[in-house]
Amino acid sequence: MSRTHACPGCGQDDRVQAVPAVYLAGRDAVTSRERNRDGDLRTVTRTVTTGLSDALAPVPGAPAHAIGLLGFLSGFVCVAAFLGWVFVGGGLESGPELGPGSGAVSEPDFSMFGTPEDLGPDLGYLGWVSAGALAVTLLVLFEVRRRRTAFAHLTRGRGRAEELWSQGWYCHRCGTVHFEDVPGEDRAPLTLQRFREKVWEQGGYGELAAVRRAVDPARGRD
Repeated sequence: MSRTHACPGCGQDDRVQAVPAVYLAGRDAVTSRERNRDGDLRTVTRTVTTGLSDALAPVPGAPAHAIGLLGFLSGFVCVAAFLGWVFVGGGLESGPELGPGSGAVSEPDFSMFGTPEDLGPDLGYLGWVSAGALAVTLLVLFEVRRRRTAFAHLTRGRGRAEELWSQGWYCHRCGTVHFEDVPGEDRAPLTLQRFREKVWEQGGYGELAAVRRAVDPARGRD
């Protein structure tokens, strides 16, 4: 490696590596065999990211929306209530009496199972529960979509951030980053947090760096 990439902190270059290389080296695809809810084995592939790779990310990850859990629950309630309304609340109700010459097909008679009064309370309200849960599910889906669109709009300048990010050099010995021959930037060693602030500010989402602080995995601080 050229001496021009020597760390300005320790003056050595044997443990200096380009930031993109360090970032990619800390992101591995791990494949495992797991059982689903039905007990069947399936192959699942997940991306495992090291703390250092996460700290050097040129763009923040998409935020996790806890509201999505509400949408999942309301969707479950919607389906469960609808099935209960159709097969329990409405399926046992007998239709109008049809004469033999009416030409229409009569609905099946479930009187052998008893009348709805004998079987329990009226479950007609489940139709309203299903409709309400469906409305909540649709609202949650709309809100999640809106938030994702807003996040994509906020990080639309990631190309500029990645251009600066790609010119950073990380010293594994010092745990700092420095730039080489970048206009407007000196060679002073930067903490991971300061490096994140510079890169994310270049992309136009620098305010997120104050919320999602970069933590040095070797030192446990930003």
